[in-house]
Amino acid sequence: MTPRESILTVLHGGHVSKMPFTIYEYKLPQCADERALRNRGMCIVNRNVAAVKTHRPNVKVSQHVTFEGGRQFTRTVHETPVGTLSTLSETAGFTSWVHEKMFKSPDDYKALLFLLSDEVHEPNYEEFAKAQAWMGDDVILRAGFGLEPLQALISGNLMGMEDFCLQWMDNRDEVLKLYAAIVESRRRLYPLIAKSPATHANYGGNVVPEITGPAVFEKYYVPNYLEAAEAMHRHGKLIGSHFDDDCGLLAPLIAKTGLDYVEAFTPAPTTDLTLAQARAVWPRMALWVNFPSQVHLAPDAEVERFTVEMLDELKSVDGVIMAVTEDMPPERRLDSCRAIMDGLDRHARENPRLYA
Repeated sequence: MTPRESILTVLHGGHVSKMPFTIYEYKLPQCADERALRNRGMCIVNRNVAAVKTHRPNVKVSQHVTFEGGRQFTRTVHETPVGTLSTLSETAGFTSWVHEKMFKSPDDYKALLFLLSDEVHEPNYEEFAKAQAWMGDDVILRAGFGLEPLQALISGNLMGMEDFCLQWMDNRDEVLKLYAAIVESRRRLYPLIAKSPATHANYGGNVVPEITGPAVFEKYYVPNYLEAAEAMHRHGKLIGSHFDDDCGLLAPLIAKTGLDYVEAFTPAPTTDLTLAQARAVWPRMALWVNFPSQVHLAPDAEVERFTVEMLDELKSVDGVIMAVTEDMPPERRLDSCRAIMDGLDRHARENPRLYA
């Protein structure tokens, strides 16, 4: 069974003789040690090829790049017929962050609504299928729906968390108009992703329970997951979301989303749920586990030991994939990944009945 086949088997509820281990496409440098890890079964999760491309035909976009003391800044300007919006981002290596979001004041609502309503989605199936075939059996391509409609306002380039919270209290009707426009755009996207060559797709994530709370999550997130899941399942495809924050508050509601897997779930000590607790609250969902970031700082033997002890919490390893979805200290990347894989191998040796 190839690494990609192993992942799909687990996501579909099947049994494998070795727990899959995945990492995002840019987390390790391409080198001999990285190739050795792939030869041991590590699979690359590539999110750079779009199954569906989105554009806004009536919005003119321009960019201006500047450098200040070795720092690279990009000003992106979106000109709509009813107003101009802009963002300012900074790029450093493979990391980027946004210093200015599109929303600057309530005067921007009209332009934001036009921009969101102008989205057009088009299949990119041939390029996606060619890329998957070309990249080989130790790479799996993942499609995506973008952020959930409300989350797109909270953590996307549109509004940002602080402005969202203030506007949610002061101008909720205007915020909900933007939300409704994103919902309609996502509804046009669901069937296109479902009919694409992609085997699975992520729908948003990075939800902060302290911001949304259960009531908002249940009203404005769960229905969108359910709608997307229905479209995906109709075509035999899988859907998950990137929940890497504290999940305890939202866990019972996440169980009702129709999602097939929780991707990037990060167990204690990083968050408020252990791996065993997550399995108990999400018994039917696959757990695509992000190895806790702070443990990467430990010596190799400790990383290996932690891996084994974390898996020892489980009565069954079915439905579990180990992964790295966050940045690691550069000096620890290769050694830590090697130690995690050593831990996975050791756990299989010490618990042969779980893998038989």
